[in-house]
Amino acid sequence: MSQNSANLINQTSGEFEYYTPPLWPNLARELMGQIDLDPASNEIANKTIQATAIFTQQTDGLSQNWFGNVWMNHPFHRGEQPCPKNRDKCKKKACVKRGYHIDEPIPSNEDWINKIVSEYQNGYIKQAVMICFCSSSETWFKPLLQYPQLFPNGRVHYHKADGSKADNCTKGSVITYLGPDLDGFIKIFGPHGTIKIEVN
Repeated sequence: MSQNSANLINQTSGEFEYYTPPLWPNLARELMGQIDLDPASNEIANKTIQATAIFTQQTDGLSQNWFGNVWMNHPFHRGEQPCPKNRDKCKKKACVKRGYHIDEPIPSNEDWINKIVSEYQNGYIKQAVMICFCSSSETWFKPLLQYPQLFPNGRVHYHKADGSKADNCTKGSVITYLGPDLDGFIKIFGPHGTIKIEVN
């Protein structure tokens, strides 16, 4: 892998799959009324998220039209292009480390962030709550800074598929809200951390 398991803690990257603890989607449903869509999900994750519709790795959420109230915990990855068909020509250190090559491109954090911001700004989704690592120095994170955010009290420890806690997360997470109900976001999420609001 191009990143260690601690940095893959909130993503679905093939080798590591981690899921959001129930608190955060529960608060998102309280704020938005319901979750209509999780564009980066699977059946295991949706037992907790309880979205009306999901897009999976197979249905490729980035290529779909998003709608309604969205929850997102996107696959956390720097992005990667497919390996050459002739594997002998592949020079990627990531392939050596993970022990296999890839045939399909892996979307980047930037792809997912740009998608959710674009879908909201263009009016395709009503509102959204998303969770990701608080990588504030990264270019992909910058578009989120224009929206209200919650910095949780303590680290968010994601869950494994069997429901057990994955307690090896070495980074803090942040919850970002894209929507019109700022007062609701502050009231519902505020008790669980520190709220940051952009000042114009």
